[in-house]
Amino acid sequence: MKKGLKLVALVSALFLGNTFVQAQTGLKRANKQYDNLAYYYAINTYEQVANNGFVSSDILKKLGNSYYFNGEYASANKWYGILFTDYNFEDLESEYYYRYAETLKNIGDNQNADLYFKKFAEKNQNSTRALIISSKVDSQEEIVRNSGRYILSSLEINSPYSDYSANFHDDKLLFTSARDTGNFFKRIFSWTGGSFTKIYQSEIDSVGNLAKPKRFNGKVNSIFNESSPVITKDGKTMYFTRNNYLNGERGYNLNNITLLKIYRAEFIDNKWTNVTELPFNDHNFNTAHPTLNTNEDEMYFISDRSGGFGSSDIWKVSILEEGFGQPINLGSEINTDGRETFVFITDNNELYFSSDGRPSLGGLDVFASKILKDGSFSPVQNVGAPLNSQYDDFGYIINQQTKRGYFSSNRNGGIGKDDIYGFLETRSLNFNCIQDLGLIVVDSKTKAVIPNAKIDLYDMGYGLLNSTNRMKDGSYVFDYDFECSESYRVRVDYPEYEIKEEVVVLDSEQGKTIRTIEINRKKIEIKPQDDLFKVLSLKPIYFDFDKDFIRPDAAEELAKIVVVMKDNPKMIIDVRSFTDSRGNDDYNLKLSQRRAKSTAEWIISQGISSDRITYKGFGETLLLNHCKDSVQCSNEEHEVNRRSEFIVIKL
Repeated sequence: MKKGLKLVALVSALFLGNTFVQAQTGLKRANKQYDNLAYYYAINTYEQVANNGFVSSDILKKLGNSYYFNGEYASANKWYGILFTDYNFEDLESEYYYRYAETLKNIGDNQNADLYFKKFAEKNQNSTRALIISSKVDSQEEIVRNSGRYILSSLEINSPYSDYSANFHDDKLLFTSARDTGNFFKRIFSWTGGSFTKIYQSEIDSVGNLAKPKRFNGKVNSIFNESSPVITKDGKTMYFTRNNYLNGERGYNLNNITLLKIYRAEFIDNKWTNVTELPFNDHNFNTAHPTLNTNEDEMYFISDRSGGFGSSDIWKVSILEEGFGQPINLGSEINTDGRETFVFITDNNELYFSSDGRPSLGGLDVFASKILKDGSFSPVQNVGAPLNSQYDDFGYIINQQTKRGYFSSNRNGGIGKDDIYGFLETRSLNFNCIQDLGLIVVDSKTKAVIPNAKIDLYDMGYGLLNSTNRMKDGSYVFDYDFECSESYRVRVDYPEYEIKEEVVVLDSEQGKTIRTIEINRKKIEIKPQDDLFKVLSLKPIYFDFDKDFIRPDAAEELAKIVVVMKDNPKMIIDVRSFTDSRGNDDYNLKLSQRRAKSTAEWIISQGISSDRITYKGFGETLLLNHCKDSVQCSNEEHEVNRRSEFIVIKL
């Protein structure tokens, strides 16, 4: 070999040897970062090694996992794709089939995603996820059925960083954020590469608008992550998630990693203080994301402690006067061998959570189940699109009265890595709880039931669902299938009354929901010499044969006269009573006088001053038609002459 060629060969060998040493050094550093859950730094180091041509199945797994655990599924798909293309994937652990399938869904390759989900089920037949995949239930049909129930909105409270895990407290929205606080010294969370998260709050006004967020004050803030706060109804106690750190001391598990714990703070002298950790925490497993049931006697939370089904499960624990009970796993009805996380319970005992262990649109999807009276659960359902997407969707909360709520997602189009979105639920999930709806419509003043009103039924997005003017057993009924806890808008229309719109929330237990809607009579223009009988379109004031006492049906009409007189405190009226021509003239005159007197006295008994009413009986002296004595007339023709008048004398 020539001397020059020998020199080139020597330099090349030295260069390649140096690159190999650098790669080995970088790989050692990356593995340490990966083992310490510092995925943000591990990604950078692994990619430098891989881009220099040093690729192995182990590097591809860890690169894919680092992106996967940060919710960056498209990037994870790139490295998983190389892993499944260039290596003998038959030797891979079954979990990689599942993760690869999820990333395929994220990029829209549903056909191959289904293929790898099935391969996962074949390789891991005892997995709860495999049983769900292999079941005969048409999960896609369920997703389609439950889709289209949400109207989503973007929020101005989001930042260019991660914002997620919202919760309600009074007229405030609490949430978690990794936004830059403007401090000169910025501590980086090595898992994500962002700042450590803190708790923020935003005021909610009467129409649902959110004010500029403010950082939560008090000793709940530390140098590590705080997130997922929940405050008791009395405002005295807060539970929240934090890295294992208290009173200046940091805790580690056996692998020297700081995990998550749930802490409690007390509101004393207008500030949050007395931070303590809950007794069922442990250094060696994560305990996080607390929420409370309606009675606040149970806490639901997320943990990867032993005794669970997957990488994280939903657990619950009783809150006792003397402390806490023993944590209980919700079982395989809810939990899978995947990830269950971010749990929320409504006032109607509906359980919402996110999972990657069930058929989904991709990543974490939001699922729901009803907590039944015996403590069991209705079948878990995917809440559908557009709330769920091919990305991670989680942190679902809802106000059951308004049907407005919030959730978090890392979907495209957001401001930061994770964003909080608002939503309006226009149709509730069917939890197999059937309700009938009966509406009673009454006059707001007299409380008299109003028949023959027209009632339109709308969903919360103002989509017309049904109409009725049909009454049964005293209430208006609809030809419509109702589900428990659903909310509807109803519109009541009746002549001479103002149109009334109202939101009706159905009861949460199976049965019949009865709601009363009060409507207001339109303001009527009245002038002297008007007959209130005609102006108010009253029904005839009937008396029993040869009697002068006020019957219940007559009282119902006279009550409307009383309402008008109370609304017009200077009004004076003259009550006039008339009979038909049948019978003795003198007798009819006296009978009409007695009836006019009874009518006036009834009105006075309802709180109208006696100096505001006069009365007189006219007998058969002022007939309205030809039906005089000895003239043959039908009962209907005679009825025209049996009348009462209520003439306005003064206003």
